[in-house]
Amino acid sequence: MEKNLDGLYEEYGRYIYHLCLKLTRNKEEAEDVMQDVWVKVVRYRERITDVDHMKAWLTTICMNTFRDRYRKDIRRSKHVMNQPDTLDVPLLDLVASEDLTPGELLEKNDIEFLVQQKIGELDVIYRKTIEYFYVYQYSLIEISELMKVSIGTVKSRLFRAKKYLKEIMMQDNRVREYVTA
Repeated sequence: MEKNLDGLYEEYGRYIYHLCLKLTRNKEEAEDVMQDVWVKVVRYRERITDVDHMKAWLTTICMNTFRDRYRKDIRRSKHVMNQPDTLDVPLLDLVASEDLTPGELLEKNDIEFLVQQKIGELDVIYRKTIEYFYVYQYSLIEISELMKVSIGTVKSRLFRAKKYLKEIMMQDNRVREYVTA
């Protein structure tokens, strides 16, 4: 398995680095994102044998890693940027912890439960499409092969699934509380 990972890095390392550099526009950040990508690849190495399109799989991991880091940075910057100038506490105390507060954790778990519940209410074809794309992070090509349909069909199913999911969720008062709060 170790040789397989080395070969994977040899074959796709430059591609992933250049993709990270294109996304971040910063050499140091690109290296950090790239490191996170390869950590995830190592963490999920048992799935490598099931991957038909390695470049697409690695690209998806890279894009999701970049998005996660970006969202985390935005969440952190809100705590520092919105503080008054005359605040007399150390600046580092204002930086949000990477760990969620108990309230945030409960809210996150509630939202995840509600979304999973609503996804379960979708027709099987739309539910599977959403699960393949968002949960298992398969590429559109991989989904089209799994479902034996064209990529265009996968795209339209994904679009409709999100539309139907939104409609189902907005009909539920509990969900609307989270969205409008």
